[in-house]
Order: sequence, then structure tokens, then C-alpha cells
Amino acid sequence: MGSQQESGKGRFPGVPKVAKDIVAGTCGGIAVTLAGHPFDTAKVRLQTQSSTNPIYSGALDVVKKTIQWEGPQGLYKGVQSPLAGQVVFRSVLFGAFGAAKRWLATNPDGSTRPLTTADFYKAGAITGFVSAFVEGPIDFFKSQIQVQIIRSRSDPNYKPAFTTVSGAVRAALTNNGVRGPFQALGPTILRNAPANSIYLGSFEVLKEEFAKYKGCEPKDLPGWMTVTAAGVGGLMYWVAIYPLDQIKSAMATDSIIVSERKYPTMAVTAQKLWAEGGVTRFFKGWTPCLLRAFPANGIMLLTVDKVSYMLA
Repeated sequence: MGSQQESGKGRFPGVPKVAKDIVAGTCGGIAVTLAGHPFDTAKVRLQTQSSTNPIYSGALDVVKKTIQWEGPQGLYKGVQSPLAGQVVFRSVLFGAFGAAKRWLATNPDGSTRPLTTADFYKAGAITGFVSAFVEGPIDFFKSQIQVQIIRSRSDPNYKPAFTTVSGAVRAALTNNGVRGPFQALGPTILRNAPANSIYLGSFEVLKEEFAKYKGCEPKDLPGWMTVTAAGVGGLMYWVAIYPLDQIKSAMATDSIIVSERKYPTMAVTAQKLWAEGGVTRFFKGWTPCLLRAFPANGIMLLTVDKVSYMLA
């Protein structure tokens, strides 16, 4: 477990391990955003459209109408927020995950031990909690931009208060101060802690099992095995917590002005979503989400792994 030391002993011996985790996470975050944002746009628009007067009939209809109304670039609506935020968010995510693993692997006397299966899941939960405070604002601004087309198509008189991510930032800060960007923080934390425990924990455990099967170290696994471990972890992330993501999306796309909000709390949001369609209402946007989960997470974690081993 020499990899648990704070500074690497490979190509860059003087660079702290956490810095290497941050660089690898940033590279992975850029990759997943470019690969997965169109799927995310479809998910958010299906999640937040009206149940009584829907604009889209399904994921393919979102893609068709988005290209028809906004051009291909419409599939990347709001991408500035997650792409710009990847430098911070993925740095926090994988920096925290690496730090959590090193902390769990350190004995009271300062010696290190191999991580157990439970340790990987604990590290994922810690990571999910910490990363929510960064992911929440990024997701909030992205979602605010993504749903504007729904509002404009539902109401011909609708005039957006902002049309860019920077405009959304200004509006949130102007109306609600520093609390503005954290509009859906509660459900983001409740989603992220268990979801990242399952996601990152399963990824690490599957890599370990694949390595045992191949008789090699995890870093020497074929790319397709790493992608498979990551893709399965990504699928399990969403299967485990998708209804919570519905609540988070509803609150994140609600009005920035507090007095105009339809979904002021998680309890009220859950009640209103249930009233709109029962259990099925909590699974709107399910298809594009699952279609995105395997390839996007496979690309991201493969990138993180490869960069991490390059920097080791």
C-alpha cells in the first residue's frame, strides 16, 4: 500500500498524491461532460416538463425537437456550467476519494494496510457528501438553462430572466445572496452520499475482482475491463437513487425567486410529484439517464485511471 503516501515515488516524486488525483479527476470530468451532456439535457427536460401537457414524448423526441428548435448545439445547452466547473468539481470528487482511501488505509500508528471492500464503499460515501457542495451549484446553473426551452414552448409570453450561465449566477446571487447557488443542496447531499458509495465503491471492487481473475494488478487491466467496471458502477449509481434525482431536478429548476417557488422543500416536492403521477412520476427521464450511465462513466473513470497511473 505504498501508494497511500502523500507524495508519489514514480515519475513525479515531489508531487503530492492529492494533486495527482485532482489532475486525473479534471481530465475525467472533461471527458464525461463532452460525452454525456446531450443525454443529461434529455434527462432534465423529460424530468421537468409538465405531466399534463408534455412537450416531449420520449428521449428520441427530445433529441429531434431540440435539434429542430435550437440546432445541434441545443443538446449542449448549459454545458458551460458543468464544463467550467469540472476543474473544481472533479478535482474535489477524486481528490476527496483519494484522500478518503488514504485516510481509511492508515492505521493509528501511521502504518498503512490494504483497503477492504467496505473501505471502498465508505470512501465513496465520504466523497459523495463532500462533492455535493460543489456539484450542487454547478448542477443548479446547468439545469436552469436546460429547462428554458420548456418554459418558452409552454408559455408564448415567457421571457427568460437570463439566457446564459453567467446570467443565472448573477440572478441567483442578486435574489438570494450566497445561498442562491445551493437551491437544491439538500437532495443533492441525500443523493450523492449513497450514490457515490455504490458508484465508486463498486468500481474499485470490480477492478479488484477483475484483476484477481486476470492475475494482474488493477492498473494493468485491459481498457474494456476498466470501462466495464466503471459502466456497471455508473448504472448502479442511478438505479439506487433515481427518485431522489427527480426531487433534486424539480427543486433545481424551480424559480430563483423564493416567493414564486412551487417546490420549496423536499417534502413538498415529493408530495407534488406523487400527485402528478404516482410512482412513475419519479422515473421520468429514466431511459436517457441509463443510456448515458454506462458509456459516460466508462469513459470518465477509464480516463481517470489512465491519467492516475501515468502520474504515479
